[in-house]
Amino acid sequence: MSYIPGQPVTAVVQRVEIHKLRQGENLILGFSIGGGIDQDPSQNPFSEDKTDKGIYVTRVSEGGPAEIAGLQIGDKIMQVTGWSAVARSWLTATSASRVQLGLQAPATMPS
Repeated sequence: MSYIPGQPVTAVVQRVEIHKLRQGENLILGFSIGGGIDQDPSQNPFSEDKTDKGIYVTRVSEGGPAEIAGLQIGDKIMQVTGWSAVARSWLTATSASRVQLGLQAPATMPS
């Protein structure tokens, strides 16, 4: 999804709640992320706008908590448990048993 200054923005925004899975001492969310302000935005395969430094879902574990919650590869993470994910270099999840994400779903998927 690309943004042109002065033009209206169309986005599908949704809230996803992921219940962490406990594996021994670890709490598993079942997804990986990429992007952020410290990454090269031209390498982002999920956005037509190659200046976009957003944080995107790059992997979802089959049958894991993220997949069960509806998270998909290419979703842009806008919020994590109420905290903005915009202009961040990394995300931290709380030690709570669940994480709430505000997502902007992709307009198109990379081929």
